Amino acid sequence: MSDVRPILAHLVRSKAETQPDFPVLTFTDIAADGNFVDEVRTYADLWRRGCMTARMLAAKGVKEGDRFALIMQNHPEFVEAMIAASILGAVFVPVDPRTKGQKLVYMLEFAECTGAIVADYALAHLSDVLPRLPRLSWIGTFGTKKSGVSDSRLFGLDLQDEAGVPDMPICSNDPDATMQLLYTSGTTGDPKAIVATHRRFVEAGMLGLMLGLKPTDCLYTGLSLTHANAQLITLGMALTMGMGAVISRKFTKSRLWDITRWYGCTVFNLLGGMTVELYSQPPSENDDFHPVRMVLSAGMPAALWDRFAKRFGVQIFEFYGAAEGGLTLNPPGVGPIGSVGKPPPSSELAILDDDGNRVPANEAGEICFRPAAGPSVVVKYLKNDAASRQKTEGGWLHTGDIGHVDAQGWLYFHHRKGDDIRRNGEFISPSFVEKAIAEHPQVADVFVYGVPASSGAPGEKDVVAAIVPVERGRINVASVFAHCGRVLERNAVPSFLQIVPEIPKTASQKPQERFLREQWAARGSGIYTADDAVAA
Repeated sequence: MSDVRPILAHLVRSKAETQPDFPVLTFTDIAADGNFVDEVRTYADLWRRGCMTARMLAAKGVKEGDRFALIMQNHPEFVEAMIAASILGAVFVPVDPRTKGQKLVYMLEFAECTGAIVADYALAHLSDVLPRLPRLSWIGTFGTKKSGVSDSRLFGLDLQDEAGVPDMPICSNDPDATMQLLYTSGTTGDPKAIVATHRRFVEAGMLGLMLGLKPTDCLYTGLSLTHANAQLITLGMALTMGMGAVISRKFTKSRLWDITRWYGCTVFNLLGGMTVELYSQPPSENDDFHPVRMVLSAGMPAALWDRFAKRFGVQIFEFYGAAEGGLTLNPPGVGPIGSVGKPPPSSELAILDDDGNRVPANEAGEICFRPAAGPSVVVKYLKNDAASRQKTEGGWLHTGDIGHVDAQGWLYFHHRKGDDIRRNGEFISPSFVEKAIAEHPQVADVFVYGVPASSGAPGEKDVVAAIVPVERGRINVASVFAHCGRVLERNAVPSFLQIVPEIPKTASQKPQERFLREQWAARGSGIYTADDAVAA
């Protein structure tokens, strides 16, 4: 790596010269018959097809500094377009393909996208808002479905893969130039666009050294490449460190272990809510029959930690990180269960109060980071200098998350700032309640959040459990309330059950609480109290 610039196009070109035939990426999907279908990319494939994509986009007028959107699930075309952007010096903007309406317009217009590469299944959402996107001058599409959309800006991104494709010159030569505009989750309002550099992507890919990964490991993810987690933790590590990775079209809780068995995956990463979904699956005699040795977990509920590890026969490597920066690590068997770890030597962690002062051990405050040495932390949001300054106020990276450190310096994550639940003067752990409800046989997925208490007591909240039934539309709410009464303390028993067909989530599988709140506030069908359950 020392003789290769920390820029994606330079990295892939170098690897294509030294390891041309190494099958670095395998993209898999589940066919209608339940079998896996996949597409494999070697380094040589990625470089060749990245050049082909770059040539095609250049013919559409894409030049250095231009921005274009990637609107798709996890396809090889996503990575090839990333490489093409790096070759041209353009900036790509990942967009969750489920995005539609005003939010889609906002994300494309705010980023000033001049074009988009769109999978066929996402084209309808884009078509609905095309009249409001005059800046969009080209739309490259791919896939097999008939979209029924007619627009002069559309063209097929069908690469005729042939050997001997001439190289494209690489325009990206500044590692600190913008590589992509990475939108935050937007769980509480319009998402902000993080200005992410080439250096950030490539250097974060070396994280595997700190995680103890081996060249023989095979990574897996079902998280969306539109999110920093999948990009840095799986894709970045695979491309940078030269190890194989398997990437699902999208997350599948029912087939995850089957995928790891079929492709020989040894390490994969999960976010907190996904662990509940996996644990809620019916127990199987094959639960620990797989090659996975370690799960990289960001937010494993402490109440599930041991049970998850024992049931599935894996080690838990817990970590904490944010797209803007900051990192803590809790390797297997090193730190206490429930802790998200300690920072690496290059970083300093502090828990600060609202005035920017450090708080004592075991006292809650905002989780903040800064470099242990060297230049100050820098975070840049597109067209939002105020938010950029606020994010790094006082020289600290302010994560917006609340937590505490114990006397030994181990970090414990509590909640997103403002998302705590206090009921009758007692703080309630949503993850603990979720774990308990997830064990009910009729529950497929669950997310717990708080709403202003009906009592009107200042700072108090009622507990709402949004539940997806195993059988769509069918669940015995009285049975769920009774189960909660048996396994939870009184204050932790939900005030309301909110029965939903699915829990709306971001591309990174984070529940979008604001949509659930809106549904709850409307108080239509599907909202039950314990009294409703008894009456029914």
